[in-house]
Amino acid sequence: MARQLAVMTNDVPPTMRVRGRIHRLVPSRFPPIGVFDRVATPADAMAAMELESLTNDRVRIAIERGAILPDSEWVVGVPGATLVMAAFLHAAPEGGRFNTPQLGAWYAARDLQTAVRETIYHHTQRLAASALGFDATITMRELVTSLDARLVDLRGRQADLPALYDPADYSASQPFGEARRDAGDIGIVWNSVRRPAGECVVIYRPRVLLPVTQGQHLEYRWHGAPEPEVLRLESIVERLL
Repeated sequence: MARQLAVMTNDVPPTMRVRGRIHRLVPSRFPPIGVFDRVATPADAMAAMELESLTNDRVRIAIERGAILPDSEWVVGVPGATLVMAAFLHAAPEGGRFNTPQLGAWYAARDLQTAVRETIYHHTQRLAASALGFDATITMRELVTSLDARLVDLRGRQADLPALYDPADYSASQPFGEARRDAGDIGIVWNSVRRPAGECVVIYRPRVLLPVTQGQHLEYRWHGAPEPEVLRLESIVERLL
């Protein structure tokens, strides 16, 4: 395994231009507008987070991650900036498939169905380990970006790079991804592990993601089993007069 990981990390993999809409789903409890939309510079954002950290320990971790991300990569002062920066500064404690907990990244899918399957998997894992169990409802917000970038292309390589496609073990894929980030790559595209017909991307450069637009709202409902019901939420306007 060590030899295989060294080869994967040190070799220069092929890249391919990926164009089109990508879909990210995040819980709706996270605000769509925040400090990054309003401030003018990364220094202003850091100052605002330092102030908030006095009463919010979670922000302290975001500040530590912000110190790692170069100022040239920050997105501030534009609509959607908070949504983008949250993916990098509020990473999952265990990291993701192609990033360590040290710094987050933007995970998305090339179609909505794949984004749904990917996020259902991760939420189901958390519910399985919680006291609540499979009796929960989570509302999700769709974030849409029009991507046009050259990404490291891992599609169709499940057989020769099985460690990168492991369904649950990211011990090989995380250092591979961080090596690509350090090498200056924009991101990676690969076949979804949760929905084989779909493709996923991870983006390491926040500025590539603008503009971000809000799409649909979905609701995942677990009724005592690991497979939830997925509903599309639509606005209902009631005529009062």
